[in-house]
Amino acid sequence: MNAIMTKFDIDNAEHRTPKWEGLSEIDQAIRDNRVMEYRMKKSWADPWGRTLTVAGLAVILGVFLFLAGASFGLW
Repeated sequence: MNAIMTKFDIDNAEHRTPKWEGLSEIDQAIRDNRVMEYRMKKSWADPWGRTLTVAGLAVILGVFLFLAGASFGLW
């Protein structure tokens, strides 16, 4: 049995690192959340982006209030 490893054996040996699939997914989610936060801040800093955001939220709120009022028989 040969117990001596040559330089060639060391270079060609497989160095396996454990794959942590769960931690990889969490890391990706954290990265995506940061990108989304950056995009939201950039959009809010832009006057057109802010106007469209407020208008979109107003439309969604208006539709919600209309449907809520219709379901309670207010109209």
